[in-house]
Amino acid sequence: MEKLIDQIKQGKVWSIPGGIHPPGQKLQSTTQAIARLPLPDKLVVSLKQHIGANGKLIVEKGQQVLKGQALTKPSGNWSVPVHAPTSGLISDICPMPSAHPSALPELSVIIEPDGEDNWCELNPVTDAKTLSHDELVDIIHQSGIAGMGGAGFPTYVKADTRKAIEFLIVNAVECEPYITADDMLMREHADGIIAGIELMQQLLSPQLTIIGIEDNKPDAIAAMKQAAQHNDSIIVQTVPTVYPSGGEKQLIKLLTGKEVPNGSIPADIGMLVQNVGTLFAVNQAVHEGKPLIERVVTVTGNTIHKQGNVWALLGTEIKHLLDCQGFSPVPQQRVVMGGPMMGFTLPTVRIGVVKTTNCILAPDHQELAEPGDEKACIRCSACADACPASLLPQQLQWFAKSKEYDKLNEHNLFDCIECGACAYVCPSEIPLVQYYRVAKAEIKEQQAEQIKAERAKERFEARKERLEREQEERQNRHKRKPAAKSDGEKQKVADALARVKAKSDDKDSKSAVAAAIARAKAKKQGAEIEPDNSEVAKERAARKEQARKYKEQKALEQGEEGVDKDDKKSAVAAAIARAKAKKAAQATKENASAETDAAPKDDKKAAVAAAIARAKAKKAAQAAENQAEADSAPVDDKKAAVAAAIARAKAKKAAQAAENQAEEDSAPVDDKKAAVAAAIARAKAKKAAQAAENQTEAEEDSAPVDDKKAAVAAAIARAKAKKAAKEQAQSDDSSEQINDSNDEADAKPQSDAPESSEDKKKAAVAAAIARAKAKKAAKEQAQSDESSEQLDDTSDTDDSKQQVDEPESSEDKKKAAVARAIARAKAKKLQQEGNDKS
Repeated sequence: MEKLIDQIKQGKVWSIPGGIHPPGQKLQSTTQAIARLPLPDKLVVSLKQHIGANGKLIVEKGQQVLKGQALTKPSGNWSVPVHAPTSGLISDICPMPSAHPSALPELSVIIEPDGEDNWCELNPVTDAKTLSHDELVDIIHQSGIAGMGGAGFPTYVKADTRKAIEFLIVNAVECEPYITADDMLMREHADGIIAGIELMQQLLSPQLTIIGIEDNKPDAIAAMKQAAQHNDSIIVQTVPTVYPSGGEKQLIKLLTGKEVPNGSIPADIGMLVQNVGTLFAVNQAVHEGKPLIERVVTVTGNTIHKQGNVWALLGTEIKHLLDCQGFSPVPQQRVVMGGPMMGFTLPTVRIGVVKTTNCILAPDHQELAEPGDEKACIRCSACADACPASLLPQQLQWFAKSKEYDKLNEHNLFDCIECGACAYVCPSEIPLVQYYRVAKAEIKEQQAEQIKAERAKERFEARKERLEREQEERQNRHKRKPAAKSDGEKQKVADALARVKAKSDDKDSKSAVAAAIARAKAKKQGAEIEPDNSEVAKERAARKEQARKYKEQKALEQGEEGVDKDDKKSAVAAAIARAKAKKAAQATKENASAETDAAPKDDKKAAVAAAIARAKAKKAAQAAENQAEADSAPVDDKKAAVAAAIARAKAKKAAQAAENQAEEDSAPVDDKKAAVAAAIARAKAKKAAQAAENQTEAEEDSAPVDDKKAAVAAAIARAKAKKAAKEQAQSDDSSEQINDSNDEADAKPQSDAPESSEDKKKAAVAAAIARAKAKKAAKEQAQSDESSEQLDDTSDTDDSKQQVDEPESSEDKKKAAVARAIARAKAKKLQQEGNDKS
């Protein structure tokens, strides 16, 4: 370290990589002293003029303020207050364009000066050496001092560092062209700057303080050496004029030969850098008690008639500075805040001066030409040669365009100081710095979102753990073990248990003694006590008698139930017979009507057909009545009378309908058609008889029945078969008689003349009608069978209950099977005889 200090004192200066030598253009603004401007009509004081959080507003609209009065108070990290630059009235507090290339609105306090310029109460410190470290830092903080070299970093944060500072470096290089604010400040206020340096030395206690000044500022170098000659720890070092030697890391390399590692700050290697304007503001804050309300600003450019430096109150609009210095704008005039290398073009001149404003440049078109269109990179490497941070500008630009942020970080994008040297030397006029600025902003935004996400995740996990912990506590609240009992409590419990046990033993012993005494008394009397069970025996006999009566009554009820079931079956059979008779009558009626409609008939044949239909209807009615009477097994008188009346009414109705139909259909028919009609009637009668037999067989085969039921079913089947055969014989006799008479009457015409084609056609029509009617009768018979099966189901259900109560023997089953076989054989025989006759 001593060797390094000796080298520095000897005037050794190290070199930096890269750098350029643009035209200085500084003489135009250094010919005159720093001027003071008249008060503007209004001051637009922005609340954010530094890096960090805004201060909290402590004034309101319409309030009267004094010069130097605080408008905000610090709140949050790296927050410093702003003060009123002059006395006046707060006319408004609203967002106004900010000193930024985007001119995004920032909350600002608009003050209308009253012209009196009255100061608030000031608290200067006469002897700063009596102040403690914290008191001195607090004065710097409350005075609102921030870095005035361009970054705007709060000064109190740097001054309050707890790290050991070996070298305090004062940046007085001011390497950018056109800017001479620090040069003129050093010329005119060198003593105040040195006083500020001594205050920082009191805070930081560095081993050496180095003031770096470019060799193109001889007057400033002389003034600073003269002001610092009384302090041996302050060295004024002259450095070569190279842009950007005024960068923080570049200046440290020039003056000490040390490099700040990537991602580190100068304090990490024992260095601290301050601007001369910042140190002068520290001196005013401590020794004069004045907050930071004004600064030196260079107003220059070919469109300015009075180029020079002025004391500009913070919040003064740029337009006021230009007007006061004789601004003559040209078409498409540009106004730049800052120098030509690192400055930016203002979107409007209605923007107020802030703490980092060091230059207002208003060039004409020859002085600062408009940049041309961007061309393709020719890979000349001029940008890499000019970069003072030893970066690769070409690759950074490629990654910035493709938004490859990871590769930008790998190539140390944030080491770029945005000096503009690469863009200055680029022959393709690529605006490299703009690419880097956009990429930095996007990366910072991405990092901020990531930090928010991580914080949200941490909060979520912490909440989840808390909820789980509370739930576990609630669950374990009822599972806590009882507190351990002391020896005294345990002894009390044992004594209580012993007393309870003793009492129970005492009761048992008393009971045993009483039982022994009772046994002894019984033995003494000489007889054992026997129980009297006569009452119990009587009750048992009564219960047996009651059970016997109950069984007899139950047997009687079951017998009556069987009779009722037989009655129900008989009623069902009668209903089936009546339904079949009704269908036969209806079929006869339809047949007669169809035959009468088929072709014209004579009166005699119509009368014969009507007589046949009436005879069949009467027979069907008589058969239904006989069937109802035969099937009226033991039922009650009322039900039998109702069923018989219904059957007689239906039979009469069918006969009457047949007669009416026969009388209406009085058209003449020939003998052959009459014979066909008679044959159709016989076929229908046979079908009805066969359907009845099949129904009887189905009823017999549906479930096993006892002997009595089998006998009844067989008798019903035999009666139905006999009646059907008898009716068929009568029908055949009548039809034969009618046919004989017709044959005799028409024998001569039939024998004399052959059958005509018209008669054949009529016969074919009659045959088709007969087939259609036969199909219709079969369909109606099937529907009748379905209805009868539903009725049989009800009777079978009742029979099944009786069968469950009284199981059927094997002999009964055999008899029932024989009866069913006999009935089926008779039905088949009758059917065969009917077929032979037809």
